[in-house]
Amino acid sequence: MPKEDLQKLENQICFPLYAASRLIIKKYNPLLESFNITYTQYLVLMVLWENNGISVSELGEKLYLDSGTLTPVLKKMESSELLKRERSNKDERSVIVTLTPQGKSLKKRLKDIPNKMGVCINAPNEDIIKLRTMLQNFIKNMECSK
Repeated sequence: MPKEDLQKLENQICFPLYAASRLIIKKYNPLLESFNITYTQYLVLMVLWENNGISVSELGEKLYLDSGTLTPVLKKMESSELLKRERSNKDERSVIVTLTPQGKSLKKRLKDIPNKMGVCINAPNEDIIKLRTMLQNFIKNMECSK
């Protein structure tokens, strides 16, 4: 590829990733709206369904979110009684996040979301699995090059 083409938008890897991410979130929003949660809140719930009782910093690491972004999301979820935040008994500096019964019950109510998203994506399952694997490897490689 000629050097002058390197700065064209269509030749950047970042733009298709950015556009795809925005489009996926746009598809999630109407599915989550009836449950009164946002896409970011859905991600928080998914992490906590697997790792209930983790620290805010661990949650941020898993979601690639800094505390300035994550804290308002957690405050909103706490006011909606989906989770609670408490100082750790072991380390006062650490805040532990746990799901309430209401937050736990959403897992069953949201179980159809992945299938509905699969329909929206409209691609063979093998392609989705390959893409996910490629993106996970991409993320791992980007983390290693910090």
